[in-house]
Parts: sequence; structure tokens; C-alpha cells
Amino acid sequence: MSSALVIVTALAIAANGGIAAADLARAEFVLANSAEVNVKPEWVPWLAALKLAGVVGLLIGLVAFPPLGLAAALGLVLFYVGAVVTHVRAGVIHNIYFPAGYLALAVATLALTLAR
Repeated sequence: MSSALVIVTALAIAANGGIAAADLARAEFVLANSAEVNVKPEWVPWLAALKLAGVVGLLIGLVAFPPLGLAAALGLVLFYVGAVVTHVRAGVIHNIYFPAGYLALAVATLALTLAR
């Protein structure tokens, strides 16, 4: 296992865990961003659950069962592609770097996991 895979996966785990915690805490910035792209507040905990599933899958994939890490990385890529598309469709480009950054991290994790 490469150190790049460990570092990037750990960053993805931390980033997604942090934003999922903010989602579950109903942080003001989360609710404001969600409203701006027409995501209903009642969807936010479900979206947090998907992010947490990715976190758990990446962690288990890193330490015990690599195929689960691959599935989690792919799931996060798809999740954040959806987030970027949602921003574009809503015409909210000024803060698209948030979902795009998470997408880039998920893509890097997926690529390094595939290269494993």
C-alpha cells in the first residue's frame, strides 16, 4: 500500500467526516448553501448519511477490505458529481469549488485505490 493512498484516503475520510458532522449539526453555512441550490433542509441528514457511509467504507477499505474502499470511493465520486451538477443547474457557481474540491479528493482516492 502506497503512502499516497494512505494520505489521500485519510484526507478524504477527514473531509467527508467533517462536512457530514456539519450537515448533521445543521450548521448555518450548510443550510444556506443547500437552500441556494434548492436542496430541501430535510434532505440534509440523508446526504450526511451517504457521506458517512463513504467515510466508513473508505476506512474499512484502507485497513481491512480493499474492495469496500473502492466501492466507497466510487460512491463518493458519484455523490459529488451530483453535487457539482446540482450547483450548475441552479446557476450557483460562486461556491462550486466546495463540491468540486470534494469531488477532486474522491477522484484522487478512487484513482489511487484502483492503482493499488
